[in-house]
Amino acid sequence: MTVTVDLLTQPDQPTAGARLDIAGLLRSEWTKIRSLRSSVTALVLLVVVTIGFTALFVGLTVGQWDQLDRIQELTYRLDPTRLILGAGFQLSQLAVCVLGVLVIANEYSSGTIRSNLLAVPHRTPMLLAKSAVFAVVVFVVSEVAAFGAFAVGAPILHSKVAVGIGDPGVLGALLGAGLYGAVLGVFSIAIGAIVRHTAGGIAGIIAFVLVLAPLTQLIPGSIGDHVYAYLPTSAGQLMVNARQGPKDLLTPWQGFGVMCLWTVALMLLANALLRRGDA
Repeated sequence: MTVTVDLLTQPDQPTAGARLDIAGLLRSEWTKIRSLRSSVTALVLLVVVTIGFTALFVGLTVGQWDQLDRIQELTYRLDPTRLILGAGFQLSQLAVCVLGVLVIANEYSSGTIRSNLLAVPHRTPMLLAKSAVFAVVVFVVSEVAAFGAFAVGAPILHSKVAVGIGDPGVLGALLGAGLYGAVLGVFSIAIGAIVRHTAGGIAGIIAFVLVLAPLTQLIPGSIGDHVYAYLPTSAGQLMVNARQGPKDLLTPWQGFGVMCLWTVALMLLANALLRRGDA
C-alpha cells in the first residue's frame, strides 16, 4: 500500500513530491526492533521470567496451601488461571514497559529521530507504525509466555486444583495475556514519546505499574477501590483472569476497554507533542 505525502520544510508544513510506502515503513520499524540486541534480550527475558516465576510462585503456593486463609483458597479454587498467569506476568510486564520506552526514547537520546523524520516527514505514520509493529511483536511473545506458563503451572497446581485449557474462560485468559501485553507496549511507547528521555520514561512507566496502583489501595473506602480499578494496568490485568473475581469492579473486557482508553488518550497526546515539537 502506497500513499502520496509531502516533504516537510517545517514539521507540519509539507511540500509535494515524496511517496511514503507504508509497508516499507513497517518493515523499517521491524528491522529496528529485531536488530537491537537489547530488544531481543528483553523479549527472551519476558518469556523466561514469566515461566520461571510462574513455576516458583505456584510451587510456593502449593507448598503453603494449608496456611492460606479461606478467602485466598476460595479465590484460587474459583479461578486457578488467575494464580498461574498472574504470578509471572506481574514481573515480566516490566520488560514490556522498559522496552516500549526504549523503542522511541532511545531515538531521541541518540538523535536518530531526526533522520527518521527526514525519511518520514509526516510524524503520525511513524508513530503509528512503530506502535503497531511493537504491539504485534509483544502479542506474539506474550502468547508464547502465557501458554508456556500455563503448561508449567497447571501440573504443579493440579494436586490442589485441577485446571485445563478447555475449562471455561481459560483460553480467553491466555489470549487476553497477549492483548494486555500488546496494549501495554503501545502505552509504554506513548509514555516514551511524551517524556522523550530514556530514564524519565522508564521511571514514569514503572511509577504507573508498580507505584501508583499500590498507593491508591491506601485510600480508604470505596473511593480507593474505584480509583484502583480504573488505573490502566489494574484494569488491563483483568484480561488474564478466567472469570470476574468477587472483588473486581470490572469484567475482564471492561477492564481492557479502560486500558485502551488510557492508551488512546496518551497516544493522542504523544502525537500532538511529536507534531508540534522539535525532534
